[in-house]
Amino acid sequence: MYLVLGAAGSGRREVLADLIEGGLVEGDRPAVLVSEGEPADAADARLPGFLRWRLLPGAGIEAEFPGDATHVFIVTDGRGNPVDQIEAFKAWLAERACEVARVICVVDCRLAERNPKLFAWFEACVHFSDVVLLSRREGVPNRWIGDFRKKFEDRFYPCIFEYVREGRVGNPALVLAPVARRMSHVFDEAEWIVENDDEDAEDGDEEEMKPEEDPYLERRAGGRRVKEIPDIRDFLAPARG
Repeated sequence: MYLVLGAAGSGRREVLADLIEGGLVEGDRPAVLVSEGEPADAADARLPGFLRWRLLPGAGIEAEFPGDATHVFIVTDGRGNPVDQIEAFKAWLAERACEVARVICVVDCRLAERNPKLFAWFEACVHFSDVVLLSRREGVPNRWIGDFRKKFEDRFYPCIFEYVREGRVGNPALVLAPVARRMSHVFDEAEWIVENDDEDAEDGDEEEMKPEEDPYLERRAGGRRVKEIPDIRDFLAPARG
């Protein structure tokens, strides 16, 4: 199972078509699930096993599971909150005992460069991603692209950065290799941490074990996220179709 993050209009489906055509081998049976919030795209004709999914109230997912597929690619709603969608898919995939091979983020460099306030939105996507594909770089200064990468590399993010040229990546098989390189452990087996609220606790006192929570999924008492991100819709042109 592969999850594809990114903003609407960033060319994710064109890139995904290239990854499927160049990264899979004979005998593989791919299927692609695209959010119903995404309008039709010219690249849809190149996407095998094309299906739609939708996010339900209460963080549920409604989608037909392609049981005969060997590789399932899920394209998120590029106008929605990626954290909310990841939280919903975590539960949906767990119910089907599916493992996430990789999370791929397509970065629209022109959009990000024009809107510095959006960095927090892309930062959240990169946090969950194994591979970051830098797309739509035309007209964007090379220095900006280098600085964007450096912000993550200086913090030792393990994800891979690759460039997209005319909707294509240099090595599709490398992008699709099922090796986790993401900061987040949200799709991994639950890790447990020791919690003891009593600062004066002595040795031998009982300590509570609780599952580690991803910082982006953590909520305050009122229900709002501890780490909030911008609403991507405020930075995109109105949807067509």
